[in-house]
Amino acid sequence: MIETRRALRCLAAGMVAATAAFVPAAGGATAAEPSAAKAAVSGTEQPSPPTPTTSPTQATPPAETVKVLLEQGLPNVPGKTFTSEIVDFPPSARAVPHRHGEAFVYAYVLEGTVRSQLDNEPVRTYRAGEHWVEPPNSYHALTENVSSTEPAKLLAVIVSNTGDPTKVDEPKPTE
Repeated sequence: MIETRRALRCLAAGMVAATAAFVPAAGGATAAEPSAAKAAVSGTEQPSPPTPTTSPTQATPPAETVKVLLEQGLPNVPGKTFTSEIVDFPPSARAVPHRHGEAFVYAYVLEGTVRSQLDNEPVRTYRAGEHWVEPPNSYHALTENVSSTEPAKLLAVIVSNTGDPTKVDEPKPTE
């Protein structure tokens, strides 16, 4: 178990380093981007659906937006795809509870403060420079920006089965 955790940490660190090579500096493409990876970079932002409210008097909190930086099949791991995304949380934004299926997810807080809860674990707060790992089939019950005035931003690195969605909203866990 300890060796597995060490291997996952090394894998995650390598993924972050690999993703950083493809993150455009100041909005432009990097000179080091290979043409095959350049074609895979989407750059499209996809807002997540708003979280339903529990009371008609409450305002719906804003949702996060996802910008895919790179989505590419892993040539040395057939059937697996590497995806890196920037997830922006406006002030008070909250993601709909979700799963990432069979995917392994590494989340790194780039800015702000994010509160997160996986499965039945305690709620944890992560600040810029901190990270967490989501094992396959985890239920992500809570992901939210704790600030009502400042944005928060994550780098999400996902290794998934090729063709699987990287996120599936699931307001209530299946039993």
